[in-house]
Amino acid sequence: MIRMEKKTLCILGSTGSIGTQCLDIIEQTDFRVCALAAARNIDLLEQQIRRFHPEFAAVEDEQKAADLKVRVADTATKVLSGRQGVLELAAMGHHTVLNALVGIAGLLPTLTALEAGSHIALANKETLVTGGALVMDTARKLGRNILPVDSEHSAVFQCIQNSPKEDLQSVVLTASGGPFLGKTRAELATVTKEQALKHPNWSMGQKISIDSATMMNKGLEVIEALHLFDVTPDQIQVVIHPESIVHSLVEWKDGAMLAQLSHPDMRVPIQYALTYPHRIPSPIKRLSLGEFGRLTFCQPDRETFGCLAAAEEAIRLGGLFPAAVNGANEQAVAMFLGGKIGFLQIEEAVRLVLTASFDRDYQTVEQVLQADATARELVLQHFN
Repeated sequence: MIRMEKKTLCILGSTGSIGTQCLDIIEQTDFRVCALAAARNIDLLEQQIRRFHPEFAAVEDEQKAADLKVRVADTATKVLSGRQGVLELAAMGHHTVLNALVGIAGLLPTLTALEAGSHIALANKETLVTGGALVMDTARKLGRNILPVDSEHSAVFQCIQNSPKEDLQSVVLTASGGPFLGKTRAELATVTKEQALKHPNWSMGQKISIDSATMMNKGLEVIEALHLFDVTPDQIQVVIHPESIVHSLVEWKDGAMLAQLSHPDMRVPIQYALTYPHRIPSPIKRLSLGEFGRLTFCQPDRETFGCLAAAEEAIRLGGLFPAAVNGANEQAVAMFLGGKIGFLQIEEAVRLVLTASFDRDYQTVEQVLQADATARELVLQHFN
């Protein structure tokens, strides 16, 4: 590993799956953790503060922030509170901000961090789903990097390096199929929250686990890829790969395909986003194809898992429709997790906003946030 001075890192969402895995490997990198943010898990956040000694921490839940401030009064860490506190962390001008927040809540911190001069390690796909044009334009103007942390987009990023963009034929995003691969819609009508949260390959938070079960996650990833790699919808394919060993592929105009393979362990893309363009040893299990055996692929079932098709329709409509379907999905997933609607009604909510009226163009983040709020309200009214 090339030895360099420690660079400052801010982790937004440090107590979630991505944040905790980042901290698992951070000491192997040339980063120093200087700021941590969490929504409400102050027990784990306190442990992280005492281990990594960041100068700042933020908790979105203001009451829990007050509690944490008392708990860590014997440390040098300053505790901020509320969404404003999270934005304050993003605005501090760190070398890199790892955005592992959940949902559209990650959009403003990403823009704030870019404007403060930070590079972004992006695990919050909703940032680009909802405000992709604004975010990528801001990054280009300021000369900041947006390095993907999603395993699929990291795989594509690794495969296309140092190759002329005009030679790219297509991007192939792989999907595990989630816990309900092969199920019929009749079977999906009665699935429970507990069943939907049991992903066969990945350990993830609740929201992304449900998105994987509905395949909305793959639809969101298609939208994210459009912005990250500056490709057209026709250049993106989705293929089911239950083993989650091939994380994605790219096809070139001469017919050659390149893929990135590894065991399903998020520490690989997290670490690469932090060490790019260098690679350093990783603690993950090594992949032996001979020992692993068969890798299988098939086409996605868009009729049974209609959220994928709905997200692709939002791409065709353009403008604020991706933000709207994302907002509808976030609202519906929260309602499903709360026991208020059934599993298939998540897709119903997403399709609902596709028939509403949203601008086909946008210029400001305020327009994006308003589309999100409108979509959520439509879903609430529909099911109440």
